[in-house]
Amino acid sequence: MRSDWTALPEHVGVAVADRVGGIVGVYPAPCGDHAEIASTVIGSTGTVFVKAAFSGPGVRSLRHEVAVTRAIDGFPPAVLWDFESDGWLVVGAEHLDGPHPDLSADSPDLDTLAATLTRLQETTAPDVRLYGPAGRLSFAHPAMDGDVLVHSDLNPANLILTPQGLRIVDWAYATKAAPWVELALLTQWLIGNGHTPAQAEDWLSQFPAWAGTDPKVLDDFAARNASKWATKSRQSTESWVHDLACWTHEWAAYRA
Repeated sequence: MRSDWTALPEHVGVAVADRVGGIVGVYPAPCGDHAEIASTVIGSTGTVFVKAAFSGPGVRSLRHEVAVTRAIDGFPPAVLWDFESDGWLVVGAEHLDGPHPDLSADSPDLDTLAATLTRLQETTAPDVRLYGPAGRLSFAHPAMDGDVLVHSDLNPANLILTPQGLRIVDWAYATKAAPWVELALLTQWLIGNGHTPAQAEDWLSQFPAWAGTDPKVLDDFAARNASKWATKSRQSTESWVHDLACWTHEWAAYRA
């Protein structure tokens, strides 16, 4: 659950202000819930994106994200500073200015996504603690094991088009797995952005990792992922959970 900036203890807010030359404005992020606070902070010396966590799970997640982000070049925003005070972990990161890509069928942004995915598919997982497939997804298959860096949540809100190219944020669930796992997890977001399952698979077929994966393995993944989200949807009233249940079901039904 996100909190207002005023939830920060006064001296923690002052410590942030000291790092940005005084706070001019604070603008909360419109989505996401991995940290209690996530805001764009405009200071007299520049703009940073600040995440802060206080709860045990929130602090562990944010600490993990910082470690992963610092171990990766190019894709995530750079971590500029971090500190802990009064139980809060506070992180200041590079502010990425730009829109989220349009992932609908025939969008020109798909070419930009493909170029970024090609590089990501070739990136070996860094030597830091990462999720494994079972820990990240709550199901596993031997073919999911691998040594590639997998973001595992490439929804449009985590993708930002900048003048320097497409950047990827929110690495809290970074995973070490086979490269096709990233593509399989992207399927639900392509369907959610207007692709039919057939269109989504046709677009994904440009990647060697997808083309080289046994269709029975993809069948198994689609069925298990849909089952997971169906279960979650019965236990939640959140609209995004029900959306994912719908989109993963569409893909699983197509492959059945």
